[in-house]
Amino acid sequence: MHGNAAVTQPEGPRQIGGSRKGCPNKNTKALKDMILGALSKAGGEKYLLEQSRTNPNGFLALVGKVLPMTVTGEGTGGSIVVEIVKFAGDEGSN
Repeated sequence: MHGNAAVTQPEGPRQIGGSRKGCPNKNTKALKDMILGALSKAGGEKYLLEQSRTNPNGFLALVGKVLPMTVTGEGTGGSIVVEIVKFAGDEGSN
């Protein structure tokens, strides 16, 4: 270097490779399509309903993954009303 000239580096690490920002991940889409295809072949909503009864922990984990992060209701102050419905034959289960 000559004189008082300073060489500046851009802030942060230099990006090498990868895809453009906002570009959808093809592998994620392919995996989602396979999962939805398998769900359709297993019975779709009917299969999910059966899973809600026989495997409630797994079903509720799935529900937690697909619900929006922020949920507000239409009640006073954004309150949410939850209604629990017991199915016939569920009298002995908790």
